[in-house]
Amino acid sequence: MNEITLSPQPSDSRVRRAAKRSGLVAKKSRRQRSSANFGGFMLIDPRRNWVVAGSRFELTAKEVIDYCSGLD
Repeated sequence: MNEITLSPQPSDSRVRRAAKRSGLVAKKSRRQRSSANFGGFMLIDPRRNWVVAGSRFELTAKEVIDYCSGLD
């Protein structure tokens, strides 16, 4: 039998879909980690081009999904 194993961390596409449902954009850092960039996600309001959360890319995938589900 084939077993499906779920990863404990949500996929990037799932994070982006959750953000889109909430009217936001989830951007993932593409740079090396540093004191100003933690290598995670940032949530942006595209209508105002404002950072809503994660200004230093410090959000994990689970945190983004939790944040967006709280907005619904």
